[in-house]
Amino acid sequence: MDSSKYSLKLTNQVRPEQLDRLFPPEQQRIYISMLMGRGGLTRRRAEYFVRLWAYLLLKQQQEQGASLISLTQLHLPEGSVACTHREAAELFYGHKDRGSDRAAGLMIDRLVALGLLEKQFDGQTLCFRICSLPELVAPAIPSAPVGLEVDSFNPRTDAIPIANLITRTYAELVKDPGVTSQKIARALRAWAQNYPKGMRVLRRKDNHNPVGVAVLYPVAGESESHFFQPPSKSFYLTSDAEVDPFKMANPGDRDCCSVYVRAWMIDTAFLRDDSLFLLLDDSKKTLIEMQEDFPNLCDLYSLIVHPMYEELRLALGFQKTFQDPQRFYHWIYLALDHFLEVDLNQALAKLVFAPQ
Repeated sequence: MDSSKYSLKLTNQVRPEQLDRLFPPEQQRIYISMLMGRGGLTRRRAEYFVRLWAYLLLKQQQEQGASLISLTQLHLPEGSVACTHREAAELFYGHKDRGSDRAAGLMIDRLVALGLLEKQFDGQTLCFRICSLPELVAPAIPSAPVGLEVDSFNPRTDAIPIANLITRTYAELVKDPGVTSQKIARALRAWAQNYPKGMRVLRRKDNHNPVGVAVLYPVAGESESHFFQPPSKSFYLTSDAEVDPFKMANPGDRDCCSVYVRAWMIDTAFLRDDSLFLLLDDSKKTLIEMQEDFPNLCDLYSLIVHPMYEELRLALGFQKTFQDPQRFYHWIYLALDHFLEVDLNQALAKLVFAPQ
């Protein structure tokens, strides 16, 4: 094989347009797929981050005097690597008709906010450092899948880990993760005190740690109007709002017709066909039990923020209703009767993202 096809002379500086030759798109897609489970990462952002990561590795490889060879896998560069917004723009948008240095700078700021990248500027040189991503650099492969079970939410032991899981999943909306996690933990404990039946967790069998959650929140009739307004007007857990716009209905309230699925997520490390089935099946059983407390329940509402769950929405039959005018967030709706009739095995078989 002609090695010149995969190496460059050190007299030539690596250029963004050479990336696809030195780190082929099929290799990029492997890392993009693994990144898609992280909160706030769309496929486009994951693609740009992987391209930038590989490019920084190649630049450092050359700066250290080594011959440039094609990458087979990514590892963390040593420290920071210089890279201009112009280089980033060529990496991100070079094969497209749109994009600019400013757009690349804004994308980089978003990657920094998501905890993937650190940026340094000394007044002359812009440098980037890839944050530690052990799940990508050296993924742990267990000898056998960890057993999971569905259980009641325990406010004493589950509030903090579940609050952190929700914060990571909604990273796109979160300004201060510490403040947000504390607020969510308090809300979870308050909801569990008022109506524990609607709080369920997916739990590891070996150490009993929660790795998934379903919060099925019965909504008082006076709060239903929020489902017919832009979603951002009702953000509470991830916003600075001090008052929850949604009031919880009390058992026996015959005016309660709606359930707000305020949280339904699984840690990406445990997102498998069997874990999805466990939590969905338990959610169906929980809703049937809730009908005993709220005999007129008939509507299910939720909010889709993370793109990972878009496939699940389609498989279950939820319809988009009101969209936020500022961002691409929607309320989604499904009649409770229709959800209870869903064949979960058939629905999950349609999923593209579900690990096999």
